[in-house]
Amino acid sequence: MGLGIEASVDDYGCSSIDDTLVGLCENRLIPWITCMDLDTSMGGNQSRFPETRRSAVIDFNSGDPVLRDSAADALISAYWKPVYKYIRVRWSRSNEDAKDLTQAFFARAFEKEFFCDYDPQKARLRTYLRACLDAFLAREDQAAGRIKRGGGVRTVSLDFESAEGELRQHDVASAELQPEEYFHREWVRNLFAMAVDELKRECDQHGKHIQYRVFESYDLREDGDKPTYSSLAAELGISTATVTNHLSAMRHALRQMVLERIRETTATEREYKSEVRAVLGIEV
Repeated sequence: MGLGIEASVDDYGCSSIDDTLVGLCENRLIPWITCMDLDTSMGGNQSRFPETRRSAVIDFNSGDPVLRDSAADALISAYWKPVYKYIRVRWSRSNEDAKDLTQAFFARAFEKEFFCDYDPQKARLRTYLRACLDAFLAREDQAAGRIKRGGGVRTVSLDFESAEGELRQHDVASAELQPEEYFHREWVRNLFAMAVDELKRECDQHGKHIQYRVFESYDLREDGDKPTYSSLAAELGISTATVTNHLSAMRHALRQMVLERIRETTATEREYKSEVRAVLGIEV
């Protein structure tokens, strides 16, 4: 595996995971995102969002340095928060130690090309990555020491404060969860957070501010009762039918973004379908 350990399917920690999600995903997004088609049109063909993402796992193993760098960025974006939180919660490390170890882990992963050793026939990528992380943390003293001293290790800029804020906001102690379950839960949380952020950026870019405001006010509302369609329409100066249409378009677009981010972090069609089934409970 590039970590000097022998790994079988059982070593990767495969297990059946309770697919009940948490927070925003569980309460508002999953129920309707699982029952839509894949049409992401938002007002005609000229308004469609970006096309299918490439598999970062495959691109990282390519000989093209541009593709490899882009793939590395995508993999870090998808997994750094689950890695950081896993170190904080499951390994009981301080926030400063967890920052150093997160940086050191990804530096080591790309230096030793962990992703080149990944076999999708044995386990899901997130399961393999967690096994690599556990093995890495068992040798943490040397790795953390290298990154604190410089050691020629390249670091990346990560928003650790946002991750700490999420740890404070949510009940993540979760002593009853197995390590694989905890890592899965945080990966899903990050997956949806990235998709929502991407949706907002795309709406800003395409001038669809009202559409996003409708979606944010209704589907992302965390405090108090949801507004009615008619109250939203009155507030925004649009018809109730337009509120309905905007919500439908935003939900379709978000679903597509979730699916594309899953595709980006899988290596085969079989793995992609398996992860969609695990996250959304649907067949694609």
